[in-house]
Amino acid sequence: MSSAIDAWLPKSIILLRNYDREKFVADLGAGVTVGLVALPLAMAFAISSGVSPQAGLYCAIVTGFAISALGGSKTQIGGPTGAFVVVVAGIIAKYGIDGLFACTMMAGVMLVLLGITGMGSAVKYFPRPVIVGFTNGIAILIASTQIRDFFGLRLDQVPGDFFHRMAALARAFPTLNWQATLLAVISLAVMISCQKYARRVPGAILVCFGATAAVALVHLGVETIGTRFGGIPKGLPHFVVPQLHYDTVRQLFSPALTVAMLGAIESLMSAVVSDKMSNDKHNPNVELMAQGVANILSPLVGGLPATGAIARTATNVRAGAKTPVAGMIHALTLLAIILFAAPLVKDVPLAALAAILLMVAYNMGDWEEIPEILKLSKADIAIWLLTLTLTVVTDLTFAVEFGMILAALTFIRKVSRTTTVTRVTHDYVADSSVHVLQGKDIPDYAVVYRVHGPFLFGATDKFADILEDLNELPPIVILRLRNMTAIDATGLGAIRELADRLQASGRHLLLCGAREQPAQLMKQAEFERHVGAENICPSITAALVRAADLRDVQLEAASSVRT
Repeated sequence: MSSAIDAWLPKSIILLRNYDREKFVADLGAGVTVGLVALPLAMAFAISSGVSPQAGLYCAIVTGFAISALGGSKTQIGGPTGAFVVVVAGIIAKYGIDGLFACTMMAGVMLVLLGITGMGSAVKYFPRPVIVGFTNGIAILIASTQIRDFFGLRLDQVPGDFFHRMAALARAFPTLNWQATLLAVISLAVMISCQKYARRVPGAILVCFGATAAVALVHLGVETIGTRFGGIPKGLPHFVVPQLHYDTVRQLFSPALTVAMLGAIESLMSAVVSDKMSNDKHNPNVELMAQGVANILSPLVGGLPATGAIARTATNVRAGAKTPVAGMIHALTLLAIILFAAPLVKDVPLAALAAILLMVAYNMGDWEEIPEILKLSKADIAIWLLTLTLTVVTDLTFAVEFGMILAALTFIRKVSRTTTVTRVTHDYVADSSVHVLQGKDIPDYAVVYRVHGPFLFGATDKFADILEDLNELPPIVILRLRNMTAIDATGLGAIRELADRLQASGRHLLLCGAREQPAQLMKQAEFERHVGAENICPSITAALVRAADLRDVQLEAASSVRT
C-alpha cells in the first residue's frame, strides 16, 4: 500500500522523511549557486522571446519552486528554457501576450492530464532523429535571434521569419557597435574557457557580474536592461487571471499542444540527466503533473512557459544538491534578488546576455549526435533533416507534427519489413543450433538477457530493469539479439547507453546473434566503437566462449596484482 501511495507522491515528500542538517547545508549551497546561474538565463530567455526580463524572473521563481516541490525528480531544476524562445515569440507575434498566457495555461492542463492518466512514459515515443532535428533547429533559431545584441546592431524590429531576419541583420551590419561586440566576444570566451577547463565554475555568473561591473565602472556605450526596458521592478509581481474564451482556446489548441509536448520532452530528458548524475530514478507521471501545475501558475504572475532545464539541473547536481529542496532554494534566491537587489540589474548589458544565449544554443543543439545519425539509414537521416529544415524555415509546431507523422510511417515500414516467410531446411536447422540456449551452461560470472521483437523508439526503456540491478550483476552481461527483429537510432542509443553504464561499473557487455537488419545498422553506425568488435559475437555459443576468455583475463590480472 505504501509503495502504491509513493508512486503518486512528489519526490520532495519522499526524500524529506530522512532529511537532516547535512543535506540541508548541501542543498543550500547548490540552491544559491543555481539561483545565481538562473538570473541571467531567465532574463535572456524572456528578452529573446519578446517580453520584458522580469517575465523570465517571475517564471523562474514560481515554476522553479513548484516543479521542485511537486515534481518526481530528485535534483531537477525547472524554469524558462531556450527551447521555448522560438515558440513563445511566434505565439506573441500572432496572438499577443494574452494569447501566450492562455496558451501556457492550456499546455499546463494538458501536462497535468498526461501525468494523471499515466502517460508520462508515452513521451518516449518521440524518435531520436525527430528530437535531434528540432533541437538542432531551435539552437540555430536562438542563435539567429542573438546576433543583433551580440554585435550591438541598431535594428528597431527583428523579423520573425528566419530568412527575413538574416536579411535584415545583414542590412544593419554597418551599424555594428565595437564596444558591444568586444564585450560579447570576451563574455563568450570566458564561458568557453570555464566549460573546457573549469566545469565547476559557472561561466554565466562570471559573465553576468563581470560585464555588469564593466558597464557600471567604465561606462561602456552599450545597451543594457535599463536603457531598453527601464530596469527590473522591485517587489512582487501582480496577480492576474488570463481571460479564456472558446474562440481563443480553439485557435490556441495547436500551439498549446506544441508547448505541452516540448515541455514534456525536455523535462523528462532533463530528469534522465538528473538520474544519471545523482544515481536516482525519477517518476515521469508525477514530474509531468508538477510541470503542468507550474505552467498553470506561471501566467498568473505574467511568466513564461517552463520546463526542466538540463544545464541548470546539471549545475545543481555538480554543486552538491541532495534533494528537491535545492530547487526551492534556487527559486527563493531569485525572489530575494528581485526584492532587495532589483536596481542593480539595470546595468546588465544585453551583449553579455546574447553571449550567454549563444552558449546555451550551442550546448542544447545535440551537435555530437549528427555524425551518429549520418551513419544510420536513409530514412532516419531524412527524418532528422526534414525536422531540422522545417523547424528553421516554418515553425516548431508544424515541424514536430510533420516529423512525428514521418517517423510513424517509418516505424510501420520497419515493422512490416520484419515479417518474413521462409522455408525451413536442413541447413537452417543445423545453423540454428549455435543460437539456441537449450543445453548450454551459463556460468556464474555471466548473465544473459534477450531482446524479443522490434527494438524501436518507444521500447527502449526495457533496459531499466537491467540498470536497476546494476550493482548485483556479474562481471559479464550478454545481450542476446537473435529474436530482435529490427532496431532504429533510438534503440541503438539505448544499447550504447547500456554499454557505457556497464563499462563505467567495470563490467563487459557482449552482443550476440543479431539478425540481418540490426547487424547491418550496427555495422553502418560503427557500433563496435562502443563495445569492441571482439565483443559482437555471431551466436550465443560464441558469446559464451568470449565470456570465458574475458574471465580468464580478469583472473590473470587479479593474480598478477596479488603477486
